[in-house]
Amino acid sequence: MTTFDSSGRLPSRALTTPEGLCYHVRMGSLPSAPRDFGLQAEKTWGLEESYAYCEQLARTHYENFPVGSWLLPADKRKYLWAIYAFARTADDFADEAQYLDNLRLPLLENWEGQLLQCMWRKPQHPVFIALKDTIETFRLPVEPFQDLLMAFKMDVFVERYKTYDDLLGYCRLSANPVGQLVLSVFGYRDPALHELSDAICTALQLTNHWQDIAIDAKKPRIYVPIEDMDRHGYDEARLQGGVADEAFRRMMADLVNRTRALFVAGRPLLDRVGRDLAFELRLVWHGGSAILDRIESGGYDVFRARPTLGLGAKAILLTKAALLSRRQGSR
Repeated sequence: MTTFDSSGRLPSRALTTPEGLCYHVRMGSLPSAPRDFGLQAEKTWGLEESYAYCEQLARTHYENFPVGSWLLPADKRKYLWAIYAFARTADDFADEAQYLDNLRLPLLENWEGQLLQCMWRKPQHPVFIALKDTIETFRLPVEPFQDLLMAFKMDVFVERYKTYDDLLGYCRLSANPVGQLVLSVFGYRDPALHELSDAICTALQLTNHWQDIAIDAKKPRIYVPIEDMDRHGYDEARLQGGVADEAFRRMMADLVNRTRALFVAGRPLLDRVGRDLAFELRLVWHGGSAILDRIESGGYDVFRARPTLGLGAKAILLTKAALLSRRQGSR
């Protein structure tokens, strides 16, 4: 079976079965090396100034779930901001309208080039100044960062996923590395814990896909696997038209149930990390589960309104996470 690996990394970490993916750019046209352009520094940045840049980026971008929030120990937040800034900028290259389509892949290649160069050379960009310090402080591997970049490249040239397994393969690159890096920053390197984190991160990524079906369809990018549409008698034309009929509801119920199963599979992680991380993990876990509840209670019609959590729902989640953390601390 063919192995997809345009970055030249180890085949064992590559996404397989490209037959299940639908491309709108020929794979042979991908840039073969980093280009000498992209986000460039225009000044000399100090280390703490670079961390402040990453913090500002984190605080000015909306995310479904908290990023390096005040719930986490103060001495860890700046490192999570650096990881976030790296991923957020790359994600913008792949997705934001401010970048021309023909520049997205070269910009991502350039970003990967700066990542690799910062391993042995003094970086100039504030994101990589902070990231280099983060990587060296916690001895983080470079592969999770490369996996994230691979996922962002896929967002540029992959519009459809044939099977649910293909979509899980994308999540292994786009979501799971984030959880692995966060655990490593907090000193949790047990592979069993990383496996639990992978289940939660994949569930969060899938939840975001189901939440944003209407938004993604306009790009046009569809994460609902083709095989699931076929199995439930639904089609892309109806999805593009925002039709939430009985077939769509059956399909979404199936996808939501599979996503819930992943949340359940990763649930033990919440009780196996210390109080320094448990509160935020509980908040994220319950937040993702609550979004699925909203999708379900809305009759799965994600076209009529994007399922989100209001201030009241978030307050309830905070209370629930606090109570559960208190119980853990008393044991």
